[in-house]
Amino acid sequence: MEQRRLGKQGLAVSAMGLGCMGMSDFYGPRDEAESEATLYRALEIGVTFLDTADMYGPFKNEELLGRALRGKRDRVVLATKFGNQRTPEGAFLGVNGSPAYVRSACEASLRRLGVETIDLYYQHRVDPKVPIEDTVGAMAELVRQGKARFLGLSEAGPATIRRAHAVHPISALQTEYSLWSRDPEDEILPAVRSLGIGFVAYSPLGRGFLTGRFQKPEDLPEGDWRRGSPRFQGENFRKNLQLVHRVREMARAKGVEPSQLALAWVLARGKDIVPIPGTKRRAFLEENARAADVALTAADLSRLDQVAPKGAAAGGRYDEARMKMVNL
Repeated sequence: MEQRRLGKQGLAVSAMGLGCMGMSDFYGPRDEAESEATLYRALEIGVTFLDTADMYGPFKNEELLGRALRGKRDRVVLATKFGNQRTPEGAFLGVNGSPAYVRSACEASLRRLGVETIDLYYQHRVDPKVPIEDTVGAMAELVRQGKARFLGLSEAGPATIRRAHAVHPISALQTEYSLWSRDPEDEILPAVRSLGIGFVAYSPLGRGFLTGRFQKPEDLPEGDWRRGSPRFQGENFRKNLQLVHRVREMARAKGVEPSQLALAWVLARGKDIVPIPGTKRRAFLEENARAADVALTAADLSRLDQVAPKGAAAGGRYDEARMKMVNL
């Protein structure tokens, strides 16, 4: 697997990472045995950039990675996040970016992961109640203490990114980016590139929609968070399925899967971009990883711009309340 650099501080990761959230939360029932097998297989095929967060589970995902990676620490680049507070039962308590919480959250993540250092430590959501300088100042102290190697932000807006980067170098900005979520191209990608910050694309398969595996809302598992997502409901679902059909037709013409075409597009957007498609199954992991071998021509990229132009997806990527928490 090709390696890419995130930021200018020396963080090198596999060109494609693995989002681990769905192994423990939001996307239907858990299967920890298959999830652990998927993690082992990821390391075997060179997908060594693993993404988690304390809120996934909650807490269960970090514990899963801690168990699975015991004795394998030197083979992975481990990213986790703090900021979205949840109770052990799963209730959301809000966003917390206070320095005291930064310190306590890091200690808890280190304990659950069973490691001494987090490779990439993100603020999961910006806390509008706390100056970003205070939050990143506390994160920088973790770097000085050896508890984190590199720092990141998730779903932060350009002004916040610049203020944070002035306090301590930010190596990566993570946000949603895919053929049906191209908003970062307007302001966020130009901002991070001007600062030399890497870009980590989460949900690069449109939360699985771009794979073509969901033909009706009922195809989603019971209890799956996506059943309440605007893009997976009613008329939005039907309109977005038309986009998926166009992607599938183009993928068929190239002899690849729709997921591989969608991931190859993200990889082709720049060497400073690393997608982290999530899965809890080995078969899908291997399918996704083969996207790194898909070469897109200039004609392919032009065609994809026509197939999935900015704003092509129907519906917001989150509901109205959650959209107020992004790009702050």
